[in-house]
Amino acid sequence: MESNLHYYARRAMQEHAAARTAVTAEARSRRLALAQQFQAKLEALNA
Repeated sequence: MESNLHYYARRAMQEHAAARTAVTAEARSRRLALAQQFQAKLEALNA
């Protein structure tokens, strides 16, 4: 089973990648917001 650390790191990377290829500014913004949320959860677990 995947650990929370690995999951949040993977999801943050996936959302950043999706933001880079987003077609609209709104989609890019949503993807970056999700990436930031996953990154914050990752940092909270590492603290």
